[in-house]
Amino acid sequence: MSAGLSGRLPDFPWDTIAAARATARAHPDGICDLSVGTPVDPVPGAAIRALSDAAAGWAGYPTVWGTPALRQAIRGYMERRWSSVPLRDENVLPVIGTKELVAHLPLQLGVGPGDTVVIPTTAYPTYEVGARIAGAEVLATDDPDEAAAARPALIWINSPANPHGATLGAAELRRWVDAARSVGAPLASDECYGEFGWDAEPVSVLHPDVCGGTPQGLIAAHSLSKRSNMAGYRAGFLAGCAGLLGELLEVRKHSGLMVPGPVQDAMMTLLGDHDHVEEQRRRYLDRRAVLRPALEAAGFRIDHSEGSLYLWATRGEDCRATVDWLAERGILAAPGDFYGEAGRQHVRIALTASDERIAAAAARLA
Repeated sequence: MSAGLSGRLPDFPWDTIAAARATARAHPDGICDLSVGTPVDPVPGAAIRALSDAAAGWAGYPTVWGTPALRQAIRGYMERRWSSVPLRDENVLPVIGTKELVAHLPLQLGVGPGDTVVIPTTAYPTYEVGARIAGAEVLATDDPDEAAAARPALIWINSPANPHGATLGAAELRRWVDAARSVGAPLASDECYGEFGWDAEPVSVLHPDVCGGTPQGLIAAHSLSKRSNMAGYRAGFLAGCAGLLGELLEVRKHSGLMVPGPVQDAMMTLLGDHDHVEEQRRRYLDRRAVLRPALEAAGFRIDHSEGSLYLWATRGEDCRATVDWLAERGILAAPGDFYGEAGRQHVRIALTASDERIAAAAARLA
């Protein structure tokens, strides 16, 4: 990376909590690391078998657009699980996990200096990183009208949201769709936590009640990292506007951004199976039922957290003080200022730890 580009990027957030990590690791019973959203539970056996069975048949290069069977599986999943508008192959595109997509979507759509990218006020840091890589300005807002007034080149929304788990209903999503279309801005909806709605039912931006029966101008981003414990496989996909996805396909073909062939086969298998998703949901619900009351009994307030894999918790103080308080008890959390100034009094506490570590954290809070 050139010095010029690195100078546009913020510090890598997790580097800033090294001291708290060291304190938590020094706990006599070990660290309870609840700071990251990486899955710890087993990869479904069906994915492992599909990967193994496919490995010998992929001596050649895969295509960027994916196999016809994978495209059909993506379309089927979106229409079956999310009641999306009917999709053709031109409406879907596999990606190498969604983080690389988030980081490079502005650049791949031709966004550049002088343009504005809208992101949520409390947001996954890579939305801002992607805008900065492209040299664009960033506007953080949760108001669709304010977003439209900026005449942006791209708008990001996220529901259920990382870090705080707020979940937008169909009417709220429709406001974003209308605002984006009113100024001709692509609307990218990060729906990677969609399978994990707890107190609210997630809705896709491609639902007919939201998009008015057409995916025009819309991109929905989905991932198998969380729903299928396949973060290490780097398996994600986009669904939405054929014009936008066609533009991305051309750029990504020139860039060689291909999902490995065996991973495509594993994706195809797991997109057709919902039982393993329900099993994983039960695991996270059980951990949530242990950790949330323990935090509340220890004096925390839990805000939002209707969905996703985190509890958005506050003690009414600066987040770094809360991180230190938890670290003294061997618990590592992510400070809310990772996700913007609006999160400065919160910490993000992940459910992505083993049952034993979740139980240990709850006991330490008591």
